[in-house]
Amino acid sequence: MTIESDPSYPAHWEADVVLRDGGTARIRPITTEDAGRLVSFYEQVSDESKYYRFFAPYPRLSDRDVHRFTHHDHVDRVGLAATIGGEFIGTVRYDRIDAAGRPASAPADEAEVAFLVQDAHQGRGVASTLLEHIGAVARERGIRRFAAEVLPANTKMIKVFTDAGYQQKRSFEDGSVRLTLDLEPTAESLAVQRAREQRAEAHSVQRLLAPGSVAVVGVSRSGGGVGAAALRNLRDSGFHGHLYAVNEAVTRDLLDGVRAYRTIEAIGAPVDLAVVAVPADRVPDAVAACGEHGVQGLVVLSAGYGESGPAGLARQRELVRQVRSYGMRLIGPNAYGVINTAPEVELNASLTPAPMPTRGRIGLFTQSGAIGIALLSALLRRGEGLSSFISAGNRADVSGNDILQYWYDDEATDVALLYLETLGNPRKFTRLARRTAAVKPVVVAKGGRHSPAGHVVPDTRLPDATVSALLRQAGVIRVDTVTELVDVGLLLAAQPLPAGPRIAILGNSESLGILTYDACLTQGLRPLPPLDLTTAAAPADFRTALTDALRSEDCDAVVVTAIPWVSEDAPEDDLAGALRAAVAAHPGKPVAVVHVELGELALALSAVRGVPHTTSPRSWGPVPDQAPQAPPGAPAAAGDSIPSYPAAERAVKAVAEAVRYGQWRRATAEDDGRVPEYEDIDEPGTAQRLAGLLTDVDPGAVLTLTDRDARELLAGYGIRVLPTLPAPSADAAARAAGVLGYPVALKTTAPHLRHRADLGGVRLDLTNETELRRSYEELTDALGKPAELQPVVQAMVPRGVDTVVRSVIDPAAGAVLSFGLAGVASELLGDTAHRLVPATDRDAAGLIRSIRTAPLLFGWRGSDPVDTPALEELLLRVSRLVDDHPEVIGVSLEPVVVADEGLSVLSATVRVAHPPARGDLGPRTLPSY
Repeated sequence: MTIESDPSYPAHWEADVVLRDGGTARIRPITTEDAGRLVSFYEQVSDESKYYRFFAPYPRLSDRDVHRFTHHDHVDRVGLAATIGGEFIGTVRYDRIDAAGRPASAPADEAEVAFLVQDAHQGRGVASTLLEHIGAVARERGIRRFAAEVLPANTKMIKVFTDAGYQQKRSFEDGSVRLTLDLEPTAESLAVQRAREQRAEAHSVQRLLAPGSVAVVGVSRSGGGVGAAALRNLRDSGFHGHLYAVNEAVTRDLLDGVRAYRTIEAIGAPVDLAVVAVPADRVPDAVAACGEHGVQGLVVLSAGYGESGPAGLARQRELVRQVRSYGMRLIGPNAYGVINTAPEVELNASLTPAPMPTRGRIGLFTQSGAIGIALLSALLRRGEGLSSFISAGNRADVSGNDILQYWYDDEATDVALLYLETLGNPRKFTRLARRTAAVKPVVVAKGGRHSPAGHVVPDTRLPDATVSALLRQAGVIRVDTVTELVDVGLLLAAQPLPAGPRIAILGNSESLGILTYDACLTQGLRPLPPLDLTTAAAPADFRTALTDALRSEDCDAVVVTAIPWVSEDAPEDDLAGALRAAVAAHPGKPVAVVHVELGELALALSAVRGVPHTTSPRSWGPVPDQAPQAPPGAPAAAGDSIPSYPAAERAVKAVAEAVRYGQWRRATAEDDGRVPEYEDIDEPGTAQRLAGLLTDVDPGAVLTLTDRDARELLAGYGIRVLPTLPAPSADAAARAAGVLGYPVALKTTAPHLRHRADLGGVRLDLTNETELRRSYEELTDALGKPAELQPVVQAMVPRGVDTVVRSVIDPAAGAVLSFGLAGVASELLGDTAHRLVPATDRDAAGLIRSIRTAPLLFGWRGSDPVDTPALEELLLRVSRLVDDHPEVIGVSLEPVVVADEGLSVLSATVRVAHPPARGDLGPRTLPSY
């Protein structure tokens, strides 16, 4: 059913979800067209499950039951189904009831809820996922509580309710357990939802990276083409599972030494992963065959999708819908493939020829196959291995967010490297990145400053430097190039985090040492004077100097510089051994090597590890309680690889990023901040007011509130905007001043003059009517008629520092809170700081201190410091407003005059719009197409 056939059909309730085992399902409203599906579903449910649902033997549904369960008004009576392949696997419904338990309509705010899940799909998290979605629907329809009657023996369903994290009441009545759930989201319910999301999405990726069997669909008989290459790479990698080749025209049992079949159905055994390499017009048939066979996931190498234009993008969207309808997940299309170097898997389902990358501690995700090739080559040249590699192509389904979920608790991955052209769901990305960065480094090279075909990258309104700052707030290490991505990743994968910014520099070249010293200063580090060992230094001299530096309490990291020896015997291997021995004897500080024309030294220092370590070789410092922990007593492996760089600037850049990440990590571990609660915030009242304001606003349209509506809306969050009175004439201005009381300010509000005191549109400290009338005349004579200027009168406030507080929804970064000083100078210089919403108290404090003109707030040149705690509170209240109500898409408070005690908001602009159907705070969903 669609909106076209039934205008009341709530299409925005449809959602694709990932279940507990990593498979997918589609949740949608039940309609009158589902009678046959409902009957078929019920017939496959066991008698025990039917008894638990109806409290009595109930072998079949009557016609009346079918009609009741398929006819809903989507307000007081709602039914949702979880489907795979178009067939029901679970249902949930609610009926609004009054205090006596009878059917009711609004304003009754309680509903009776009931579930039924097919026995074959129980234990997959179907019921808990349906509860999230039916709960969101109920809140949308004004229902605040669910009531459920459950038999005491139905422990699985009782657990679904009790584990949801909602506030609840439980009683025993007439032989059944009565549960009442308060549907208002709580910190616990949100934590439960996100923990389930992480487990499910991580499991879905794990099924793609560790399959027990793989089929390559589209292997040519001639041995050429993409399919044949993928098959050879799988075979030559030593994949530990079953491997099959599929070609509809095959006439022999083997292709390239692999068992071959005409169709995937003919294999006659389970297939976990299918690599699809057929032309785009034949992909739908291949997907259908895989879905019918029970394949769990696909890697689609085929091109001809979003990267090829509008027709290809439409084909891509249909591909995603088809794949998900079978409960599968998709990497691609136009993918380069996936690699998993785990010794029990050894999967190379990619176009990377043998030999497969060695086992390492770096996880690598790219959207671009070309960038993936470059990164793999760079890591191989520098002797570093991988834990896993995913090149997702057009990233139509599996994205960087899914991979972060997987890497978060993957013990084989210590460092996450991502090349991204878009953040996808930016709010979710920053949330996941922040959580992952608290456990292991996340390094991102972000392209996509312009929208390439196939990716639909949203344009950002924020400068690139601001996007970097926002990512750093989430603990992400943002780099500019793929070379820097590798440079930083190598250091973090092989060395411990520095405890601070003090850098020791030693080597056999004074000039190279000075270059390194200068690079440290440029990066904001604190270098010690370089130690020149002279060109006569032997490897033993390097070892002694490095040992002394590593023992010293005066430095936190060491950069070793080396140039070629003049002698005929170049002791590069001896030097590598000396450096490695010093590092192994004194672990705990990172070491990087800068070499000039010493390629053999770089290879010797890399010393690719042949045996994987069971845990991370580094000590990352304190880890929050919720983060995955390495097994106790695990062996350390410091010093087994020392990263080397051909230029001082590259080495120092890598060290500097490690220093900044270490500082963020320690600060976050000590105090991650909190989003404060304010007792005077009226969240329900504000939601009701927004609903009223948007009643006549079309979807997609933006409404700029009147000054009065903006003041009233902000007042609901404890933000008081100083009122203004219109002054269309001098007489009206005098009357307004009489109401407000002198002294007053007279200012224009015309768009081209608003907030432009430099243009003379503001007159301050008018203490009487004579001054007011004279100023009014001067204003109109100089700038135009009153109708053009739209003058207003406002009471004067205590003098202070004029600031600007804003929050906007940015397409590429999500909800952003911004702060700066008012005035053209700050605007011209771009002296504005940003934080992601929701901002914590720690974020707010850092925000006002991060602008270059911050000293003006803290008593610069003998002036009085202003009330920064009041300013921080204002920032937090604005953040809460935007976070609580996605209808608010823009807030601008300008100016905000911050005095030595208190502050005054003199003007406010608020823009609102209908929110997206689902957001990051809603129930778990996959991106829709």
